[in-house]
Amino acid sequence: MTTINRLPITKARINLGQIALRAHNQNEYFILEKDGIPVIGIMAADELEDYLELRDPKVKASIAASQKDYVAGKTRPVTALLAELKGSASKRRA
Repeated sequence: MTTINRLPITKARINLGQIALRAHNQNEYFILEKDGIPVIGIMAADELEDYLELRDPKVKASIAASQKDYVAGKTRPVTALLAELKGSASKRRA
């Protein structure tokens, strides 16, 4: 389960190193508040990069196209693909 922590910016500034480590190592989220109003969030950089990538129009288009293929039945289970790949590898060795 993801932990979401809310704290004042002044407290976060004092503990920034610890907050950064917890966000990175324990996948915690931090919402920093100014006068009780949420103004900024802190999360692990890897997750932020994933989030930003999903906002890319090219990535969105690729996901939409994949979803259309899936709905149209143009996909197959990964188990079928792996079986086919194993068969191909066996034939090459023989």
